[in-house]
Amino acid sequence: MTDLGGSLAVASRGLFATGVSTDLSVTYLNSGGKVGDKLQAEVTCDKFGKTMAFTSIRFTNAQNQLVARGSHTKYVAMAWKDPNNITDELKPEK
Repeated sequence: MTDLGGSLAVASRGLFATGVSTDLSVTYLNSGGKVGDKLQAEVTCDKFGKTMAFTSIRFTNAQNQLVARGSHTKYVAMAWKDPNNITDELKPEK
């Protein structure tokens, strides 16, 4: 989920291909609950540059307790060349 979430956070910035993972980590803080319980994930693209993108993810349980956190770093330099990118369309208007 950390890998997928990080990739989707990068894609939300307009990259069609999201690059290659260079670092991935997860820290488990509490039990997520029982089988069948739902967890919520919130992903943030912390920094999005020309060569690297850094994301973080928080997993919470039904009681809104933090159960795990993760980070995901992606090498995106080659992904910028994909003709399907829509980064220009997603830039804020000046």
